[in-house]
Amino acid sequence: MVPERFERWRDLLAGLRPRYLRLLVVWSRVQPRRDAPPDWSQPADGCLRGRPPCEPFAGVRDELRAARAAGLQVVVTILATPRWAAARPAGCERPGTQPSSRMPAGLGAYRALVRSLLAEGRRDGADLRFWSAWNEPNHPAFLNPQRAGCGADAPGLAPARYARLVRALRAELDAAPGDQRIVLGETAALRSSTATTTGAADFARALPRDVACSAGVWAQHAYVDVESDLAGDADPGAVVRDVEAALASHGCAGPPPRVWVTETGVAAGSGRDGCRALARALQAWAGDPRVDAAFQYTFREDDAFQVGLADAELTRLRPAYAAWRGAADGTPAHC
Repeated sequence: MVPERFERWRDLLAGLRPRYLRLLVVWSRVQPRRDAPPDWSQPADGCLRGRPPCEPFAGVRDELRAARAAGLQVVVTILATPRWAAARPAGCERPGTQPSSRMPAGLGAYRALVRSLLAEGRRDGADLRFWSAWNEPNHPAFLNPQRAGCGADAPGLAPARYARLVRALRAELDAAPGDQRIVLGETAALRSSTATTTGAADFARALPRDVACSAGVWAQHAYVDVESDLAGDADPGAVVRDVEAALASHGCAGPPPRVWVTETGVAAGSGRDGCRALARALQAWAGDPRVDAAFQYTFREDDAFQVGLADAELTRLRPAYAAWRGAADGTPAHC
């Protein structure tokens, strides 16, 4: 049952005819203690970082039930190592690095998390078909260290460590009943590599071949006219093309992976110009035979990363909504 104050926004979202729900599983939040299993019903206040309107819900469990009720396929994306599971500092880290961005010290706890969520999905009747091993593994805010030393030419560590996560995830998915598939990448839209980052195409190129060739989908983040530490600095069309070329360089048997743009959006203050720019990007991806899907990062504004289609208070719809509505309807965007 949707509370009345959310009905209009539910209907506007439904008007975009979404097919997927990208479920961000914050490991450190659902399992903060080593001696307790993941809590998939951990209460959430339903606010936006404390700001109303709010509607409490039972964490991941209610999200899975909502996805089932809406007929959405879930794309699970794991992030944020709990402090108790994190490896010790190593390699080149930026000042202020948190344990949540470090590689798990061992993969047993990671595999147990995956098994637990698979079981939760079966209980809730959710379609947990697509799984991403880690969010933005080429970005130091999510996976550290990226390199063995503090220089852009220092040996890269992140691709091989991410590959270990992918292999561990695949082992659990293959052992479970049902049809579960790996989504590779979830890479930030970084144009080039630095001492503490790895460019998206460089990351794809550096993956071990068995991992690069093991999945049918690559997830790429690509924002429109947004450059920041989190959003990245690459042109949205160029980053997708560069990653496509990097994946093709592995020479995998069969066709190269399809591409999903699993995070995109345009800056909240960009108005009609931003709407038109987003519409052009969505149209270009729709015309790319390799790109199968594009995901708006959030519908409701996240005030820490402002690319939403509605403001945080749910009082105003942003012009960018029209770009997505046009894409959904197959008509020009009325920005």
